[in-house]
Amino acid sequence: MGAAYFYHLTRAPLEATLPLLLSKARGAGWRIAVRGIDETRMEWLDAKLWLGDEEAFLPHGRAGQPHEADQPILLTTSEALANAPDCLMTIDGAAIAPDEVNQLERVCVLFDGHDDAAVQTARGQWKALTDAGCAAQYWSEEAGRWEKKAESG
Repeated sequence: MGAAYFYHLTRAPLEATLPLLLSKARGAGWRIAVRGIDETRMEWLDAKLWLGDEEAFLPHGRAGQPHEADQPILLTTSEALANAPDCLMTIDGAAIAPDEVNQLERVCVLFDGHDDAAVQTARGQWKALTDAGCAAQYWSEEAGRWEKKAESG
């Protein structure tokens, strides 16, 4: 039974934070799906993940492309998890179901702390998941480093 970790982004943007979390998840031996809500945004994220030094390269692919099931990191807007991940990371308020939290090792919810709508969506997701009995943690980088601020379950 997994847990949902909520990451409140206030200092570093998504394109800086997501690769760090992906690297940690890959270090744990996990396959990951990154779920968003907009194909254009996922194209942008795909391009960002191809940048950077070779030592930090994160092998990934897009849903709907050849070999999607083989990807260690799959970028998708679908609720279907074609690469059978251990971890689901959501961005931009993408939907999460309690069953996903319970079936996966981890679900990570990344949300922009400078966007009131994103904060409200994350609060609603926290309430829905914890009301369904899912374990959850809330992490903030407000103090300059990641700190766990709340835990449920």
